[in-house]
Amino acid sequence: MRQLLLNVLLGIALTTSVGCVIPIYSGDPARRTRQLIFTAEDSRAILDTWERIWFLDMPSHMTPFRVHGGVI
Repeated sequence: MRQLLLNVLLGIALTTSVGCVIPIYSGDPARRTRQLIFTAEDSRAILDTWERIWFLDMPSHMTPFRVHGGVI
């Protein structure tokens, strides 16, 4: 009975808490700000990495305007 009560109380404590049981970011505001900036920069760099992997960042050799192609 005591074990069941302990399990119920533990379950209630875990389900009513806000966020993760183990916090990802620091509690210090200055350090947390640095961590969030680093996370945002890493997320922003994903697009650049994707383009570099698929060679999408290469310059285009096509002309920006249509040419006739024949002898005038």
